[in-house]
Amino acid sequence: MDFNKLIARVKAILLTPKTEWPVIAGEPATTADLYKNYIIVLAAIPAVAAFIKGSIIGTDLWLAGRVRTGIGMGLASMVLSYVLALASVYVVALIIDALAPTFGAQKDKTQALKTMAYAMTASWIAGVAVILPWIGLLILLAGAVYGIYLLYLGLPHTMKAPPEKAAGYTVVIIIAAFVLHLIVGTVVGVVGGVGMGLGAAGTYSSSNDLQIDEDSPLGKMEQWGKSVEEASKKLEQAQKSGDQEAQSEALSQMMGAALGGGGAVEALPAERLKPFLPESLLDLPRSDFAVERNNAMGLQVSQARATYSDESGGRSVELEIVDTGSARGFLALAGFSGMEGESESNGVVEKVYRDDGRLVRESWDKNASTGEYMVVLGDRFTVKVQGEADNIGDLKDAVEDLDLSALEALKDEGTKQ
Repeated sequence: MDFNKLIARVKAILLTPKTEWPVIAGEPATTADLYKNYIIVLAAIPAVAAFIKGSIIGTDLWLAGRVRTGIGMGLASMVLSYVLALASVYVVALIIDALAPTFGAQKDKTQALKTMAYAMTASWIAGVAVILPWIGLLILLAGAVYGIYLLYLGLPHTMKAPPEKAAGYTVVIIIAAFVLHLIVGTVVGVVGGVGMGLGAAGTYSSSNDLQIDEDSPLGKMEQWGKSVEEASKKLEQAQKSGDQEAQSEALSQMMGAALGGGGAVEALPAERLKPFLPESLLDLPRSDFAVERNNAMGLQVSQARATYSDESGGRSVELEIVDTGSARGFLALAGFSGMEGESESNGVVEKVYRDDGRLVRESWDKNASTGEYMVVLGDRFTVKVQGEADNIGDLKDAVEDLDLSALEALKDEGTKQ
């Protein structure tokens, strides 16, 4: 890797983007070249900066003083966020390529990856600002806004989009990227708690060809990539047909595949989750509940929440059940990593492990006798109980008293392969 060339490119795209984009568009490149010479370096900046801030410098919280995340937890979150960032760049590039005909642009996966990679430069560089106090948030915001401007400038050159359609093209891409960002952030927050072990991805044969185990994390990622490629081909065929309904359906399926699920998923109606909220939990009566289903760009998520408390209100626990719908793919990708581990800091014990094939995360504060127990069902549903208890075992028992098997049996409902 030529770091001098990389630094020169970063300076040029940030300082003189109008003259640099035509140069970028005309350069020969491959997906591998873009990753190894640019993306893998810059995408690491926000992940490393977040680790330094969270685990080494710490965060000042009102009444709590300076709080630091355990090194194990920090490293796990750093690695997971970095891997998902690398995947997200490619996913959004596929979306850019798929949408090209809609905005009069030319389909080209390599140019689409160029577009996303170089437009992300400002955000990646600004990511180092996370180690600063409150002013760092302003820098991060500025980086995101400038990245949108870079994307707008680049589309007419890399994707040959008509200038008058570049603004609309940019808006749709940003919406897709924003949804993806929310999903990635949720995954990192949910399962980025402790250590991370990838396990064996495969073995090398005598001819030095990598033989990938289909059940390994790398094997799962390879299958995910194939599903995205197949969905992309279907979208291209639908666009050629001129059938608007077929195009809408194909785009929905491609979004589902790109998010890792292998196809679009319609989340369960909110009312379907209501029966899984019992009248009482841990001998506490249900005091209130709410169910809802939200939809954005064809991606649906359903949620059911309930609070259980005694009459005096002195003790309470909360139950939350989420159907991640089309976003279940990223939940599955997190499971592919084989994450397991345990850490303890200031009396708070964090664990991530598998129990009977299900991914489990638990947290227990010994000092406050409060905690959280969460289990992932069928790489789609999350069930979480949090609140006051005698020990973490009580929260675990509360979850296991629910009809988990019945909920898990619904994991394929609404799936469109």
